[in-house]
Amino acid sequence: MSEPKTLQDAIIYFADADNCLNYLVARRWPNGVICPTCGRTDVSFVPARRVWQCKTRHPKSQFSIKVGTIFEDSPISLDKWLLAMWMLAGCKNGVSSYEISRATGISQKSTWFMLQRLRLALQDKDSGGKLSGAVEVDETLIGGKARNMHRDVKARKIRGTGPEGKAIVAAVLERGGKVRAHVVETRRKDSLKSWSMTTWRRDRRSTAMR
Repeated sequence: MSEPKTLQDAIIYFADADNCLNYLVARRWPNGVICPTCGRTDVSFVPARRVWQCKTRHPKSQFSIKVGTIFEDSPISLDKWLLAMWMLAGCKNGVSSYEISRATGISQKSTWFMLQRLRLALQDKDSGGKLSGAVEVDETLIGGKARNMHRDVKARKIRGTGPEGKAIVAAVLERGGKVRAHVVETRRKDSLKSWSMTTWRRDRRSTAMR
């Protein structure tokens, strides 16, 4: 079976443990399996346990595909991990731990743990980590001018003056570093400071300025 293109394909494809293993090996070690401990390439595969045996004698000479990844030390099978990853990457509005719990049949606490690791793995050096030091918080209004709108659109969106009918976009800027923006519901100062701590992962020791 070829690699999945849809969620239904993914459910069927990842139900096979060998498919899960081959899928991850092709992405982690495209040029051949490498021992994650010593870097040696002449390793042998043990099909009965789905692990590799390194030729070098060391405490971690036997290793699985999970070693050195977000799947390590997790009793959750790879088919559940890969299905959760597929759902997270495929849903443009995000996916909750409850939704993954219903789809995979495992507890919500376990899927919450999985999502924390998956989201951490999806972060890059620019979007990951906390903002620190002097952090500026500001907001702006995004939306077209009322005079440029069609009568029907204007009647539906413009219900007052000022910010009415416009989206509030707030941003936090780490001086000399990263910037992050998000659509928010209110412009209140206390709410913006609270969101900068949670949504944008601002360090509690940082100084927020508006």
